Formats: sequence, structure tokens, C-alpha cells
Amino acid sequence: MGIIDLVFPRNCLGCKKSGVYICGSCIQKLPQPTPLCPLCEKPSVDGFTHFKCKKAQGLDGLLTLWPYQGVIRRAIIALKYKYAREVGDELRKYAATKIKDYLPFLPKDAVFVPIPLYWYKENVRGFNQAAFFGKYISQKVGWEFLPDLLVRKKHTRPQTELRSEERQKNIRGVFALSKHSQSIVKSQRSIVLFDDVYTTGSTLKEACKVLKTYLRRQGNGTGKVWGLTIAR
Repeated sequence: MGIIDLVFPRNCLGCKKSGVYICGSCIQKLPQPTPLCPLCEKPSVDGFTHFKCKKAQGLDGLLTLWPYQGVIRRAIIALKYKYAREVGDELRKYAATKIKDYLPFLPKDAVFVPIPLYWYKENVRGFNQAAFFGKYISQKVGWEFLPDLLVRKKHTRPQTELRSEERQKNIRGVFALSKHSQSIVKSQRSIVLFDDVYTTGSTLKEACKVLKTYLRRQGNGTGKVWGLTIAR
């Protein structure tokens, strides 16, 4: 028995079943999220942005794996705020399996870009949860993983503490291309922008603006940017 098992007993966060943090039964009980247009947030076929909603710097689509409830919610909280990476290990294995069902709808030959944390916050936590999930998932599905394409320029208040309109203001202008980004995406490729939780979408949408500008500067006017999250 390891130290983590003493501090954080290995019982399912949903049903308390012994031996795992996330059991298959609790995962299977979760409803399938309705695909939504990321701009108007109304139902959309396979998560595509509605034609009438499209914007030059907007997301081209959005997919999420589970609703933010039950065992998924508890697992994400345990990883982010209790630093329980063992819980995250189990969750990302389930995520890598489930995401394969969504591959027909996502851009082909995409690069996988996680939402970055501010450097100080990442140092305190010891990891970036989006990159923690993203590296594993991208390896399993065969996407190129680019954790250093974006940087977070400043510290901001946690989005969970703010109302919808405050979240947009809080995140505005916070992302930029890293100094290592030049010509990372050279060909006519698309980007899957990844975060753990989608609430109002302010974070993904703000990062998307930077990436769409980047693609155009690279001469990639046809490149798409899709959002992908563990939960919504």
C-alpha cells in the first residue's frame, strides 16, 4: 500500500467500490452530453458550429466526453485541487477510450494543444491538468502533442469564482503564442484545443482567437480549431 492509498483510499468516487477510484459502472451510468454549437450553445449535429454562427476567429466545433457530474466531477476536483494524479491516471484512460468514438467528427491529422496554466500556478500545482490528460490522449489516438504552442501571460482569478460576463473579461487577452511557436504548424493542419471542463466556453474561445490568427499567418486559411473537453 502506497502513501497515496493512506491519504486518498482507493475507493470509487461514485459508489465506493474498493480497488479503483473510478469504476466502469459509474462511468456507464452517466448520460451522453448533447452536442452543442460552441457559439450559441444550442443543439448541433456532432458538435459542429452552426453555419449562421460561424466567426473568423471562432471555434469550428466542440465535443465533450461526459457531463460534469457524479464520478467525473469528483475525479476532476480530486486531480486539480487535491493533486491526486492517480485519480487522473484512471480518468485519462477512460477518456482515451471514449474519444475514439468521436474521431470521425474531429479534424483529421490534427495537432493537440492543451490550454496552458500560468507558470506560477503550474509550478505550485506541479502539473497542468490539461497537459496531463492531453499528452496521454494524444499518444493513444495518434495526434501530435504541442503543449508549448500557447502560453498564459498573466495570472487570473479562477473562472469558477466569476459570473458569465466576468469570465469573459477575466480571460480577455490572457493567451499568446510562445516564443517556440514559429512554424510549429507548417502544413495545412487543424488544431484540437483541449481543456478539462467547459462551463461558459470563455477560455476555449479566447485561446481559439490566438490560434486562428496564428494559422492565417502560417498561410493556413483552411485550418480548423475544434474544442474538446473531458466534461461540460
